[in-house]
Amino acid sequence: MTAPLFLLESLADPLPAVGATLELGGDEGRHAAVVRRIAAGEQVLVADGRGRGVRAEVTAAAKTGLTLRVLEHLAGTGRPLRVVVVQALAKGDRSELAVEMLTEVGVDEIWPWQASRSIVRWSAERGEKSLARWRSTAREATKQSRRLAQPDVRPVLSTARLAAALAGVDVALVLHEDATTALREVALPAEGTVALVVGPEGGIAPEELERFAAAGARAVSVSDAVLRTSTAGVVAVAGLLLR
Repeated sequence: MTAPLFLLESLADPLPAVGATLELGGDEGRHAAVVRRIAAGEQVLVADGRGRGVRAEVTAAAKTGLTLRVLEHLAGTGRPLRVVVVQALAKGDRSELAVEMLTEVGVDEIWPWQASRSIVRWSAERGEKSLARWRSTAREATKQSRRLAQPDVRPVLSTARLAAALAGVDVALVLHEDATTALREVALPAEGTVALVVGPEGGIAPEELERFAAAGARAVSVSDAVLRTSTAGVVAVAGLLLR
C-alpha cells in the first residue's frame, strides 16, 4: 500500500538530507498522529505542494505531530506542457467534484469561471468561502492521489477577464457539443500551456463562444454524447495526457 502523503508548504529548499530529522507538526502533523494514528516505524510522504517531497520513516509520534527520518528525495514529473482547466461554476457539488477529479488526473491550474448561464453566483463573502472550498478540495485530492504538486486554484473570472487570459496561452480549447473538430485532431505544442474551457450545465452562450474565438480559442468535442460539467474536463484532460 502506498504511504500516505502530507503537505508541508514550509519544506526546506534544498530538501533535508537523507538521514536528516524532519518535524511534521501543525494541523497536518496532528491529523497524522491523532486521526490517522500513524506510529513509529511506518513510512509517510511529505510534499511541499509544488512538486518536491521526501519519503520518510516515523521515528516518534505525539499528539502534536510526527518526528521523521528522511529516506529519499522525491520529485514530480515536471511536464513541459502545462494543462489549465477553466471550470464554470455549477450548482450543488458538481463544481467541487470536478475540482477533485481534475486534481487527481494532474492538472496544473484550475480557473473558476462565472459563465452567463451559471446558476451559482460567487460574490462578496460567498465567493470567498466558495473559493476556499475549491482550494481545500484540491488540497485533499492532492493528498489522496499522492501527488507532489497541488494545482493552483485562481480567483473567479468573468467572461471578459477569461477571454483576455485565453489570449495569453499557447493553445485555448473550448469544449462544446456542436464542435466539428475532435480534441484528438488538435495539434499540440511540445511545451507551453493548454487551456481547456468547460461550460456550465446550461451550456456556453453563443456570445461567450464568439468572445473566446476572437481571443484565439477553438471549439472542440471530446465525446459523441453531452457530458456533465463535472465530467467533461476530466475526459478532456485524460485525452490530452494520453497523447
